[in-house]
Amino acid sequence: MDKDLKNKSYIDLLERVIAGGQKPFAAQYLFSFIHQKDAEQIADITPLSKTFRQKLIDEGFSIGGIKLLETHDDPDGTIKFVFGMPDGVRIEAVRLRDGDRNTLCISTQAGCRMGCKFCATGQLKFQRNLTAAEIVDQVYQAEKAVGRIDNVVYMGMGEPLDNFDDVVRSVEILNDKLGRHIGIRHITISTCGLPDEIKKLALASVQPRLAVSLHAPDDAIRSKLMRIGSKYPLKEIMAALKTYQSATGNRVTIEYCMIDGINDQIEHARSLVKLLKPLKVNVNLIELNPFGGCRFDPSPPKQIQVFAKSLSDAGIETVIRFKRGRSIKAACGQLGATWLKED
Repeated sequence: MDKDLKNKSYIDLLERVIAGGQKPFAAQYLFSFIHQKDAEQIADITPLSKTFRQKLIDEGFSIGGIKLLETHDDPDGTIKFVFGMPDGVRIEAVRLRDGDRNTLCISTQAGCRMGCKFCATGQLKFQRNLTAAEIVDQVYQAEKAVGRIDNVVYMGMGEPLDNFDDVVRSVEILNDKLGRHIGIRHITISTCGLPDEIKKLALASVQPRLAVSLHAPDDAIRSKLMRIGSKYPLKEIMAALKTYQSATGNRVTIEYCMIDGINDQIEHARSLVKLLKPLKVNVNLIELNPFGGCRFDPSPPKQIQVFAKSLSDAGIETVIRFKRGRSIKAACGQLGATWLKED
């Protein structure tokens, strides 16, 4: 049985306190002290009776936490956090600054099973899924360093939908009004495209924004770049997205990494337009961020501009995402790059 109280949603805690013979308000105190006031010990939750607090401790319950091991600062204002788990596992998260707003890119797994060839994390061996507590604690620890986190993007290490239950529970926790109360429209889950889980997300208790890392206009190119491309054809992913949009009405963001000579030609743009036209989407074009051992090169800036114009002219809202945090290996696709030689 999971004994980490930080890993439980408000509903989970409510069920626990009622089973323990307590009034429902005890769950509110537990949840708010852990997720709003950053209580680290059960003894710190003073509105609860000493008897009930001691009972929780005697039953083996505790409040877990991750440890900030390192911070790395880029001149552009990006900060990379390196966190350690109690079992020695390490992960990274990235703070991006946009005016007076903070966006935090968080991890959901240590390593990744997807093996995308242009992503450093995909070259690391998969170690394990993170718990919901370890996911949300990245936000709490980052806030101690930089202040309020306004936006949370599940785009760090790992494939979020490969850790579905803990990811959804972590979104519930971050969104809960008794905790950080981060608006659901300010939370984005990114996936490389797991069709069944996309459809499952459409029926989840919370509806964050969804981003799909597509990176290719056809199956042949996608399979060369992404191991998952051979398992799930684009036709299946597009069908899942149609189901998702029918259920939620939400626009989907398409992430597309621009790789020189591989997926960046005008014919690729035209194929992408044809693929995406049936959906309500916007596209983020991302310049490839190299890492040691990566055999691809980023597309030239002029080529990215031509590609973007082709999409825009076809009526698809398109944004070029400028590289940020590259000097500290915190840019998209670089998380875990400093550990590749170690592994």
